[in-house]
Amino acid sequence: MKIGEYLRLSQQRLITCIPDHPLNEVARLLYTHGIGALPVCELDHRMVGIVSERDLVRAFARRELGELQYLRARDLMTTRVIVCSSDDTMQHAQEVMRTNQFRHLPVATEGRVHGMLSLRDTLATRLAETEEEKNVLRDVVLAARGR
Repeated sequence: MKIGEYLRLSQQRLITCIPDHPLNEVARLLYTHGIGALPVCELDHRMVGIVSERDLVRAFARRELGELQYLRARDLMTTRVIVCSSDDTMQHAQEVMRTNQFRHLPVATEGRVHGMLSLRDTLATRLAETEEEKNVLRDVVLAARGR
């Protein structure tokens, strides 16, 4: 399945933050929306980074509690973001995540983010495709037997 098709079918609501969002607001967005990563976008919707739950945990582990209140998304975000496009397949997205050892992948074109994929999204889609293929093969075998 193409990623663009998946995004249309899932009717995903893209949640982003800006570089100046305080950490507590980033954490609140992740928790409230049940997501594991946020694209960090400028006001013109151009993605400049990504912040994940893992980034927050690292910040808490490496800094003093009093220092955390002054940190912003820009202080934690990954700026060299690997993305996929709407024309890529879910299998390709899964391979990119596996190869790079991360669980969230932005879907973007020319720096503008359209959606986010999680490893769970790719696995569920691939499982459904495999189940469909299994059913088609079963039907072919049954038809060949004359049943």
